[in-house]
Amino acid sequence: MRYWLNSPDRQYPEEFAARAGAVCDVYASAIESYRQGAHTVSVDEKTGIQALERAAPTLPMKRGQVERQEANYHRHGTLMLTANFEVALGAVICPTVAPTRNEQDFAEHIARTVASDPPAKWTFVLDQLNTHQSESLVKLVDNLCDLRLDLGVKGESGILKDMQTRRAFLEDPRHRLRFVYTPRHASWLNQIEIWFSILARRVLKRGSFKSTEELRERLLAFIEYFNQTLAKPFRWTYQVRPLSA
Repeated sequence: MRYWLNSPDRQYPEEFAARAGAVCDVYASAIESYRQGAHTVSVDEKTGIQALERAAPTLPMKRGQVERQEANYHRHGTLMLTANFEVALGAVICPTVAPTRNEQDFAEHIARTVASDPPAKWTFVLDQLNTHQSESLVKLVDNLCDLRLDLGVKGESGILKDMQTRRAFLEDPRHRLRFVYTPRHASWLNQIEIWFSILARRVLKRGSFKSTEELRERLLAFIEYFNQTLAKPFRWTYQVRPLSA
């Protein structure tokens, strides 16, 4: 037996196929788009990263003996990492390490990412979290794309009215900044999740951190190391098809 989280969109095969297909199409064209000066970025947050300091040093592996990690630890707080995986390069760009995650934090992260190459076209692959479809993000896109639209009023009218109207605006392929959303509960379609698993295995699982500042430094150091020595595009083989448990 293993745990399995069914996507609600599986109840609507056309909806799932449309969203999954859009994500796969973006991945397939990422390298060519990059050659033409556009960025395809898989983005998400890894929340609640704990700065755990082991109560005793880890005993190294030796002949006939596995590595032994102290079970007791001291907590020194948590951090949140928002990471961008540049699909064409297989590298992590413009990471944000911060103590909080809210809609303003995410909008600021996107703004800082776009500022790394202001004239370029950007396509972001991400999940349907509410902060990824927020009023702040809509206003940011309207400003950076110089659309100057009447956005309406949140909860009442126009583009800002609700999650559906905001998402439709953010998905618009005519914008220089475009957001492509995965189906609900389908995080496995987001390539940044693959990279997060690499981070967990190589840094977090066996790490010991005396403070959140040390944790932050280790996260950023690993990203730099990864980009210099390990970065390469993931070989994406999934083709949209019906899913089964």
